[in-house]
Amino acid sequence: MNVLVTGGAGYIGSHAVRALRDAGHGCVVLDLLDRGHRAAVPPDVPLIKADLAETPVEELAERFRGHDLDAVLHFAALAYVGESVTEPLRYYHNNTVGSLNLLRAMDLAGIDRLVFSSTCATYGVPETLPITEQTPQRPINPYGWSKLMFERMLADHAASRPDFKYAQLRYFNVAGAAADGSIGEDHRPETHLIPNAIRAATGTGPALQVYGDDYDTPDGTCVRDYLHVEDLVDAHLRVLGVLASGLSEMASQSLTLNLGTGRGRSIREVIEAVQRATGRPVPYEMHPRRPGDPPTLYADVSKIREELGWSARHTDLTDIVASAYRWFRDRPAGYGSPATAGPVR
Repeated sequence: MNVLVTGGAGYIGSHAVRALRDAGHGCVVLDLLDRGHRAAVPPDVPLIKADLAETPVEELAERFRGHDLDAVLHFAALAYVGESVTEPLRYYHNNTVGSLNLLRAMDLAGIDRLVFSSTCATYGVPETLPITEQTPQRPINPYGWSKLMFERMLADHAASRPDFKYAQLRYFNVAGAAADGSIGEDHRPETHLIPNAIRAATGTGPALQVYGDDYDTPDGTCVRDYLHVEDLVDAHLRVLGVLASGLSEMASQSLTLNLGTGRGRSIREVIEAVQRATGRPVPYEMHPRRPGDPPTLYADVSKIREELGWSARHTDLTDIVASAYRWFRDRPAGYGSPATAGPVR
C-alpha cells in the first residue's frame, strides 16, 4: 500500500513511518513542521509541508492524487490538554476543521481508507473502570471534544459513502522510543510525564512537578495506562491490514478500538521506573491537584485482542522508560543534537 501519514514528522507519526517502511509499504508524510521535526522524516520519504486547516481542499486533493495514495494514517493534531483550555478555538480549528478538510480532500481524491488517531480524552472522567469502547464519551476539555467531533464526522461520512472504511483508535498514554534510539519524543514544550522525569533525573530539566498525592489510589498519585509507541504503531499496521481487506471479517465499515496495555501505573511507579532505568534519583516537587485530573484511567483492551489478535509486547514499565532514556541520553537536545552526542552528564 501507499500510505499518507499526516503528522509524520511528529513523535508517533515518525515511528509509524518507520514501521510502514519496514513492512514494505510506501509512505508520504504531510506535516506543517511547526511541532514536528524534518530530521524525523527519512530523506527519501516525500514530504508535503501543509496546514490541513488552511490549505484549500482542492489543492490538498491534487497533491494526494500525485502520490497515488491508498490509505491515510491521521496523526496530525495539537495535543496539549492545558493549552486546549486556554486556546480552545485554536484546537477546534486545527484538530476538527483540519481533519474535516483532510476527509473532504480524501473524498475528492478517491481515497477511502483512514485510520484516525483519537484519544481516551473523549471519555472524560469514567464512572467505572477499566474503560471499554462502550464507556460514555463525556470530554472535559476542548482537546477531547475536538477529537470526538471528528469521530462523529467520520460516522456520518461513512453512512453516505458505502466504500469508505475507517478505524478510530483511542489512545491512552504513549511512551518510549525506537529500540535503536534513532527516533524518539521531542516536544517543545514537553508536557509528558516520562520525558520530564528523565530530564529531572539527568539534570537536563527542572524538578518534576507532581500534582496531587491524595487521590483514592494505592499510593495517592494519579494512575494511567502507558503504552510503548512501537506497540501502538504495530496496532495501526494491524488495523490498516484489516481495512485493506475490506473489513469483511467484521461485516462493518468501521472499527473503534482502545489502545493501551490494560494496566494502570501510578506517578510514583513511573518515578521509580525512571530511577531504575537511569540509575539516578528523580527530584520532584509536590503540588495540589489540578482541576479535572481523573484519579485513574486505564483501558480494557479485550476487544482488540479478541478481534485482531493484538496485545502490547512491552509490558514492563522500566523497559518502556529505558527505551525513552536511551533516546534522551544519546540526543539530549532531541532532533537539535547530533546522533553522536555523548551521554548526559
